[in-house]
Amino acid sequence: MSKRTESNLYTVLFATVMVIIVGALLAFFASALKPTINENKRIEKQQNILYAMGVNENDETSAIFVSKDKVGEEFSKYITKQIVIQGGKVTEDNKAYLIDVKKEQTAEKEGKQRRLPLFIGERDGKTFYIAPIRGKGLWDAIWGFVAMDANMVVKGAYFDHAGETAGLGSNIKQRFFMDDFIGEHLKKDGKFVGIAISKSNNDPLNKDKTDNEVDAIAGATITGDGVAAMIKSELRKYVSYFNTLKTN
Repeated sequence: MSKRTESNLYTVLFATVMVIIVGALLAFFASALKPTINENKRIEKQQNILYAMGVNENDETSAIFVSKDKVGEEFSKYITKQIVIQGGKVTEDNKAYLIDVKKEQTAEKEGKQRRLPLFIGERDGKTFYIAPIRGKGLWDAIWGFVAMDANMVVKGAYFDHAGETAGLGSNIKQRFFMDDFIGEHLKKDGKFVGIAISKSNNDPLNKDKTDNEVDAIAGATITGDGVAAMIKSELRKYVSYFNTLKTN
């Protein structure tokens, strides 16, 4: 018996059976948990969109989302329309927030027409246009949502990351950084230029909202450059739509 159990055949068979059992268990749990995972993704996206347009539970210093038990109601209340822009065509889609930006970027690289979701919200008599964006930081993916008015002036922003350095690049999701974008112009002399994240910014208190730049985070130059590149490359794709809007 001991000779048989010590043989290579026994080892291979045992390993094969274990792989099958573990694989089956993982597949079962993945399938069983999929509805919960999808629901959590839906809630997170709605929270992010609402945060960008100023619907949140922030205190004086911290960024705090609308609570999970209220987010669905708040989303329906403040987001009045969801649209998808694709190849110059604009269509309404009340599930546009479920569009995977990463997959759309991949499709675009493969030469396909990318779908660009845009969320239109109303709050305090003002209209907000919220766009999802995605880019690359120092170590991994970064993403966010930027709320704008019809003139492409930023009215709010939310940024997040997959693995930026704690206390440095990870600070892109802190209030002191995100709030600096409020009021910043994405255009200059009528042309889209984006917003730079500058170490040599001559406006550290961020009073000049028409200089197309905000102060960088100390020690996070590459992550900041990633945010700036993400804003410029992603929001540029929406310019043709904004050009169709009547502005003051």
